[in-house]
Amino acid sequence: MATNLADARKVLAAVRKDLMAKPNVVATGIGYKIAAGKQTTELALICSVDVKKAKQALSLKEMIPATIQDIPTDVNPTGTIYALQAPTGKFRPAPGGVSIGHYQITAGTLGCLVKKNDKLMILSNNHVLANSNSASIGDAILQPGPYDGGSDPQDRIAKLNDFVQIDFGNGSSSCPFGQTVAAILNLFAALVGSKTRLLPTRIAAAENLVDCAIAEPINAADVKNEILQIGTIAGTAEGTLGLSIKKSGRTTGLTTGTITQIDVTSQVSYGSNKVATFVDQLMAGNISQGGDSGSAVLNTDNKLIGLLFAGSNTTTIINRIQNVFDALAVTLP
Repeated sequence: MATNLADARKVLAAVRKDLMAKPNVVATGIGYKIAAGKQTTELALICSVDVKKAKQALSLKEMIPATIQDIPTDVNPTGTIYALQAPTGKFRPAPGGVSIGHYQITAGTLGCLVKKNDKLMILSNNHVLANSNSASIGDAILQPGPYDGGSDPQDRIAKLNDFVQIDFGNGSSSCPFGQTVAAILNLFAALVGSKTRLLPTRIAAAENLVDCAIAEPINAADVKNEILQIGTIAGTAEGTLGLSIKKSGRTTGLTTGTITQIDVTSQVSYGSNKVATFVDQLMAGNISQGGDSGSAVLNTDNKLIGLLFAGSNTTTIINRIQNVFDALAVTLP
C-alpha cells in the first residue's frame, strides 16, 4: 500500500526523537526512497547518517528498522552537517576542504590529515604548501591562505615538513657547476693536444607522478580529521574508469563528478614558462577551479582515491592517492 504523506508525518513525529538518539544519525525527515542508486516515488522516513555502517557493525538496538508502522525507511549517508561557513575563512580546528597555503603563495586547499612517523600531518600539493619547489623545510603555512587574509604569525597553522620536487625540465639545459668542470677539463685537453671537448648538459626531465607536500601542525588541536561537507575518510581505494567521485575545495566547495579517463599523461603549466609532465593520472570533468588545488578526492563510500592538483575549464587532473602516499611515505591516521 502506498504511503500517505499525512501518515508519514504522524509516524515521524512519534519516532523522531528515538531515531535521532541512535548513534551516527544526524538528521531525519520524509523523502523518496533510493533504490539501486535511483530515486523512486515511494515515500519513506529518511535517516541521514554521518557514515553508513555495515549491519554487522551495529547492534539490534542501533539498527534502523526496514519499516516503522508499515512505513518504509531509508538510510542516507550525508557526513557531518555543518553550519555553512565560507571555506575561505579561518577554521580552528581546520578540516579538509578549507583555504591554506605557504606564506608566499595565494591560496589552495587543505586536503586531509595523514600520518608520518607517528606524527599528524596536513596533506596538500607542492605548489600549495611548498611554493612549487621554492620553499624551505620549516616555512610557515597559513590557514586561511594569504589571498584569503591569512597573515604570519597570527594565522600560522603548520610548518612545511616535506615535499616531492616537481621536475620542470623539458630537455637538455646548461648547468653552472657542469660548465665549470667542463671548462677545466677542456683546458687540460687543449694543453695535451686533444681536440675532444665536453659540453655540460642536464639529463632530460623525468616524468612526474605527484604534486604533493605535507606540513606539520603547530598544535594538533588546530586541525580536524574530517573534510568539510563530506565527513570522515573511510579508507583508500583505487580510482577506476567511470567511478563516481566528490571533493570539497576552497573555491567551489563540494562538487561531484566521474573519472572519465585513467592512465593519463598530461602537460601542466605552472606559469612563468614552467611546464611539467605528469603520468599515471586520473581525469575527471569540470569539478574544480583555481584554489581547489590540494583537495582530497573520494568515492561515494568516502574512500580516498586521489589528490586534485590541476585542471582546465572542462577537466580536472588528479594524482592517484597510492602514488602520493608512496612518495611521501604517509598513511591515513
